[in-house]
Amino acid sequence: MTRFPLGFVRHYNDIRMTEQNTFKSRPSRGQGRYRYRGAKAATGGKRERTETTQRSTPSMASGATPKGTLRVIPIGGLEEIGRNCTIFEYGEDIIVVDMGIQFPEEDMPGIDFIIPNLAYLKGKEKRIRGVFITHGHMDHLGAIPYLMQQIGNPPIYAAPLTLGIIQRRQEEFPRAPKLHLIKIDSTKRVPVGKHFVIEPFHVNHNITDAFGLLIHTPVGTIATTGDFKFDYTPVDEKPAEIARLAEVGSKGILALMADSTNANSPGHQISEKDVGENLEQLIRKADGRIIIGAFASLLTRHQQVIDIAEKVERKVLLLGRSIHNYVEIAQRLKYFKVPKGILIEEADFNKLPDNKVLVICTGAMGQKNSALMRIASNEHRLITLKKGDTILFSSSVIPGNERTVERLQDSLVRKGATVYNNAMMDIHTGGHAKQEDLKLLHRLIRPKYFIPIHGNHFRLKVHGNLAIETGVDPKNVFIADNGQIIEFTKTGGTLTKKHVPADHVFVDGLGVGDVSNVVLRERQAMAEEGMFVIIVTIDGKTGRAIGEPDIISRGFIYMKENARLIGKVHDKVKKILDEPKKDTPAFDAFIREKIRNEIGQLLYANTRRRPMVLPVVNEV
Repeated sequence: MTRFPLGFVRHYNDIRMTEQNTFKSRPSRGQGRYRYRGAKAATGGKRERTETTQRSTPSMASGATPKGTLRVIPIGGLEEIGRNCTIFEYGEDIIVVDMGIQFPEEDMPGIDFIIPNLAYLKGKEKRIRGVFITHGHMDHLGAIPYLMQQIGNPPIYAAPLTLGIIQRRQEEFPRAPKLHLIKIDSTKRVPVGKHFVIEPFHVNHNITDAFGLLIHTPVGTIATTGDFKFDYTPVDEKPAEIARLAEVGSKGILALMADSTNANSPGHQISEKDVGENLEQLIRKADGRIIIGAFASLLTRHQQVIDIAEKVERKVLLLGRSIHNYVEIAQRLKYFKVPKGILIEEADFNKLPDNKVLVICTGAMGQKNSALMRIASNEHRLITLKKGDTILFSSSVIPGNERTVERLQDSLVRKGATVYNNAMMDIHTGGHAKQEDLKLLHRLIRPKYFIPIHGNHFRLKVHGNLAIETGVDPKNVFIADNGQIIEFTKTGGTLTKKHVPADHVFVDGLGVGDVSNVVLRERQAMAEEGMFVIIVTIDGKTGRAIGEPDIISRGFIYMKENARLIGKVHDKVKKILDEPKKDTPAFDAFIREKIRNEIGQLLYANTRRRPMVLPVVNEV
């Protein structure tokens, strides 16, 4: 039986999983297995559990906070959309605001998502007084099951709907600790430790129960918005507390930390009421089946669609486990009202006329296993598209995902459906304030210092300029990086040059933080250039070849059409193995390295491409 080194099994099976849809990459340049002169077959082993990584950070400041100093340390959310997490530290007291995940980028093959690096809190667990979660989106709470035990499982403070979502997610991790959940609202102050008093304030977002925080400290008050927008006619909730923000601003705010996601978008965010009117117009117009793709957590949108469906006498089918989870939690907490008889089960869907049904499903972002993607691929067990179907994309496109969504819409149209999206008609409104709303926020709060958060660096820069336009001193606008320490005392604030670890912690399968940058680079190389495996058997005493080399290509060349190149590789490997060794014992590490280098050079000389060359040497 052929035995493979552990490293080869990992690489080989990672590539096999890649080909089975583990990650996005360039189309394969061809793959194949070629046996030269009767060589034996190689078989891959079972996939290793996980491989994940943690990047190193060049500088660290983990010592005690200077006396009389408030430290503000953004761990994530300042160089990306997602992974939101900020540490506030004064004296012996520490609080954490948000603990979210970031979804992988296209150059992170095999990675499920990324969580904040809380290495700075190691050894400080007893000083952590609480974790405050601003709202129920995964980029603000998704890392809780992975990190709470690591930081001593302190209390979690959040609004009722957010707590319900946190509890449901925690149930998916049976080994995670039981959480200490504490309900808060915008009517009460929350003292934590000796030095912090937290005062929530209500904001609008595209999920109910979102709030910002006023963090009162001995050196002044920090206001952080979380994700927010101003909606003067929201659905099923109150408008943001603008009058209260003006009152707070009149008393003096040391620093404002505000959402920058839409800082580069001019104008105002439209109201949910306007979206509802446009959706109703399209739903009334449609003659056939209607499928609406939306974010699972967008409960206000689901409520509007259900209310419209009742008006036009259509039954509603919810597709997607995540939508069911959110609706169930919201119903239990009485945030969501479903008229009797409006929801149907899957078994009843095809029994009704086309003009009497409406589907709300996940997948408007083109997620590979979502309901809408399976419908577009003719793989859904219940719905097959036909002419006359209307599909509404009631969602915005996450930056970087534009191509995937366009291809999804192409596929739906080719199958006969009529597709509407937000570019064609206002059937979605984002949850993040645009430029004019941000200017209003700054004029209401009038902070001395401003720290833009939640966005890539260019968005933070644009938001910083908006703050300057509204009167903030340019010297007091701190555009920080993840991990950069900001310090405040009674004499003022400083964007220091000190950093704490804030690098990526990758989650891949069951593994957390155990894939290194080396592994990720190897995955990227295999995704871009493919893999070329050479399996040889040698005499353990002489190092000479026994039998013929076995050659495997994955994602590099189609071997049957490149027999001449494969012949060159075969002859080169035989030559390497047949070099005189004066009957000295074989050093398989040396042989592997020699094959890797010389075959790599040969392949590049003939193709101008550099696949990952993986020699496997078996001694007998």
